[in-house]
Amino acid sequence: WLEERKIAGISGIDTRALTRKIRKDGPQNAVIFVAEKAGDVDVELMRAKAAEWPDLLEFNLTQEVSTHSKAEWNERLWALSEGHRKNDKPLYHVVAVDYGAKFNIFRHLAERGCKVTVVPATSNAKDILALKPDGVFLSNGPGDPENTERFSTPVIHSVMEAGVPLFGICLGHQLMGLALGGKTEKMRQGHRGANHPIRNLKTGEIEITSQNHGYVVSHGSLPAGVEATHVSLFDGTIAGLEVVGKPAFAVQYHPESSPGPHDSRYLFDRFIGFMETKAQQAKAS
Repeated sequence: WLEERKIAGISGIDTRALTRKIRKDGPQNAVIFVAEKAGDVDVELMRAKAAEWPDLLEFNLTQEVSTHSKAEWNERLWALSEGHRKNDKPLYHVVAVDYGAKFNIFRHLAERGCKVTVVPATSNAKDILALKPDGVFLSNGPGDPENTERFSTPVIHSVMEAGVPLFGICLGHQLMGLALGGKTEKMRQGHRGANHPIRNLKTGEIEITSQNHGYVVSHGSLPAGVEATHVSLFDGTIAGLEVVGKPAFAVQYHPESSPGPHDSRYLFDRFIGFMETKAQQAKAS
């Protein structure tokens, strides 16, 4: 099955020893080599190849996984006996910048009455704002955030200057942090999987979350006017931020996680609330 699909696989290793190695020394470069016959492996050559592997900053990973053209999304969350329903009567228009987005994020937005227009990672602010969004979403995605900020930062600045509500998840959180003047750093040990405890600094409540990231916004790097809103209870890293007095916020984890945990789904409602407020202000003026 793996051979038919040209997928690399490995077996017969001590996975507990590998886990301890990563826990002690952090992420490792590695090579999987298929020998023509048993024992025919040049270990030193393989070690050299692993050592030569370039830094993630050299890869344009978000552009590899992003959509290459504008697309509309109207599929809602799955419901028993109904499947994925359609959003036929949208109330708000969200432009989602796709850095490698998870579809369930779009489903949560559609579930809450949003028409979602998905645009490529390299989209510029002029084109995004020309779509007249009620809100702009910055998606998750792979790689070093510093490799993506050169085209995300101008977008973030322009959207905020226009007063359009802005919400980011995972890579979107890191990109917002960079655009606001903060810094990011590679983690010695990334956060992967479910059941990660997060403290909401505004309420004191604990959220159980799903996470998948190897970079974080650095502590102490956020400028005045930008506040951390959530922290990891595993290592104290920043897990959420917001711009004081503006409808712009982001989290490092995944509130859309399926099948769960579902503790953080309120974040989508917060985003909707910002769009509702903006619409009410427009009517009043």
